[in-house]
Amino acid sequence: MIIKPIKTKKIYEQIVDQIGLLVAEGQLKPGDRLPSERELVEQFQVCRAAIREAISALEMMGLIEVRAGEGTYIRQVNIDSVVAPLAWMLFIEKDTDLELYEVRKILEVQAAGLAAERAQADEIREMYEALEVMRMDLKADCIGEEADQRFHFAIAMATHNKILMRLMNTISDTMRKTLKANRSKLYGDRNTPERLYQEHFSLYEAIKNHDVLKAQQLMLEHLVGVETLLAKYLLLDDK
Repeated sequence: MIIKPIKTKKIYEQIVDQIGLLVAEGQLKPGDRLPSERELVEQFQVCRAAIREAISALEMMGLIEVRAGEGTYIRQVNIDSVVAPLAWMLFIEKDTDLELYEVRKILEVQAAGLAAERAQADEIREMYEALEVMRMDLKADCIGEEADQRFHFAIAMATHNKILMRLMNTISDTMRKTLKANRSKLYGDRNTPERLYQEHFSLYEAIKNHDVLKAQQLMLEHLVGVETLLAKYLLLDDK
């Protein structure tokens, strides 16, 4: 049994938690002005350094806005302010290919089910057109990562879930780079390209037929299969 030492949160983190909770509960609303630094020191009974660290952290999180000469205000939080730090993290992080596939399984399996339930004719047509590009790429012996990304994003659009669409759009650049690098490895097996195309086509058929469970199952099988192959190639690279 492995027991890890209990870590006490830093003072500024506790301040951040409290202010975040006040916002979540609606006691602090967008546009509200926070008390001055001196007042916060008195209310929290901490030093000025802790307050300043908390303010900096809250500002980086996009929860507050510091206006020079005016004070500190609660910001109107929207999905863009939530996903922007994610986009930056994906840009600077390295060696996260397998972690990205874990995230894709979390997002895209459910997305496939929602798409099967909600997809309209024009969205189904967009998936088919992406598949046609993928098929032509296959004939031309191209990697086809752009068509792959287009197909998966079309599924996200068909969910009609704005937050899911934003999240997929946020990770799309990382997905495109990962797809290009990974498909180069996966295409080392001459049977893989055709198999991947058929997996995408079967998924398209399930969504077109509004078969929710089948769409979810096929998306999971597709992502797990690619993830397994990728893990094998990464293991070989490390040797």
